[in-house]
Amino acid sequence: MEEKLEKNEAIIGKNLEILDVAKTIAKEKGISAEEVLDAMEVAIAKAGRTKYGYELDIRAQIDKDSGHIGLFRYREIVENLEDSETEENNNKILFTELPKEKNKLKIGEFFVEELPPLDFGRIAVQTAKHVIFQKVKEAERVVQFNEFKDKVGEIVNGVVKRVEFGNLIIDLGKGEAILKKDELLNREIFRRSDRIRAYITEVKFDLKGPQIFLSRAHNSFLVKLFEQEVPEIYDGIIEVKSVARDPGSRAKIAVFTKEKSIDPVGACVGMRGSRVQAVVNELQGEKIDIVLWAEDIATFIVNALGPAEVEKVVIEEDLKKIDVIVPDEQLSLAIGRKGQNVRLASSLSGWSIDILTTSQESEKRSEEFKSLSQGFIDNLDVDEVIAHLLVTEGFSSIDEVAMVSTEELASIEGFDEELAKELISRANNFLEKVKKENLEKLKSAGVEEYLLSHNVLTTDQLLKLKENEIITRDQLADLSSDELIDILTDLESKKADQIILDSREHWFKE
Repeated sequence: MEEKLEKNEAIIGKNLEILDVAKTIAKEKGISAEEVLDAMEVAIAKAGRTKYGYELDIRAQIDKDSGHIGLFRYREIVENLEDSETEENNNKILFTELPKEKNKLKIGEFFVEELPPLDFGRIAVQTAKHVIFQKVKEAERVVQFNEFKDKVGEIVNGVVKRVEFGNLIIDLGKGEAILKKDELLNREIFRRSDRIRAYITEVKFDLKGPQIFLSRAHNSFLVKLFEQEVPEIYDGIIEVKSVARDPGSRAKIAVFTKEKSIDPVGACVGMRGSRVQAVVNELQGEKIDIVLWAEDIATFIVNALGPAEVEKVVIEEDLKKIDVIVPDEQLSLAIGRKGQNVRLASSLSGWSIDILTTSQESEKRSEEFKSLSQGFIDNLDVDEVIAHLLVTEGFSSIDEVAMVSTEELASIEGFDEELAKELISRANNFLEKVKKENLEKLKSAGVEEYLLSHNVLTTDQLLKLKENEIITRDQLADLSSDELIDILTDLESKKADQIILDSREHWFKE
């Protein structure tokens, strides 16, 4: 652009050329001619203030049709001047001093005087050129930002312009982008002039212009590549439910469709693997497992752990945890190299996954059976037979025995009504004993009576509060509902809100 301005020394002064110059610059920079003319007006106004005084309100206007340059001084019409010596008064004029032909103007309006055309010296011309260059540069940056801000989430093609400390500066044609080294695939190397495809993650605007950030390691880059290769995904017929990646090494992508006539996995693989292979090639050989998504979490996790075979799963919904049992010979395959397969499956599903072999699961269940049985023997004062029967029927705690109906307990083979009543009675007595012991512990720890007498909070919950050093009403009241739920994880949001409000009630009464 500097060259263009050098060739047009008469950019300010020769009316016949100024519009053509503005159009030429606008075309080269990809901005509007109006923006260039606005920049010229700013430059001319600055040159005018250099000649007539920097404190003066001097403005320039370029006629968009003729190219005529007008230079004007603006002064606000006032009724009185506060201090005649202030610089601000240079831009004001008394209503009584207006020329007769301007007496229709009102206080608060501007009195505009046209100044003689400027005879620009070289310094003034250079100043004007610098201002024009800066303003055009700013307009160019805005155009670049607007060009890319709506492309976040899209794949772009570019050329590596340079490498800085492992980070790549990518020429996108209408702007530059940054691809940080941690957003590249493992062991991926690019050199100057190499062509590259990447995913736009963010576009920010600062003083240097638009900052465009790219990634090849982002999960969405994989999704967008599949969109380009699989028309069914692009059209929305096949939905990508989730993605998990070790960039450059291995990835899992879960797909689903409501169309019964379409095999979503097969569609993504393509004829002889052509579609998935195109994505693999772009990702430098990254292995991709295409998994059929299922609403049933057990089925989905079994699919996600492929190619390993699964014998059974044990789900703990409250903890979002699942135990997966596989044959002994399938253990290494299910876990994967350095735990990669199970880690990606866990990330894909959002569940914690424990892999157990058949023998390990059997041993674990045996230990659990022994532990639960011993708990019943010790706390209910029953023999092994009764304890084993309780565990076999699915009882895992004294609480469950206390809460069950007599009829249900008596229906267990080998049990009768008398035995059922006795077991329920012993369970309740045990729980009452534990409750009393815990209350004594809480009292000795200094827990306030308000908390102890609170009907909503259980003894176990009070113990958790004590563990977190919440032993007074005011300490409870100082908590937010979210903080209380973090401590008492089984507490519902509405109940937490009510507990906090109740604990704060005395503040407002005082």
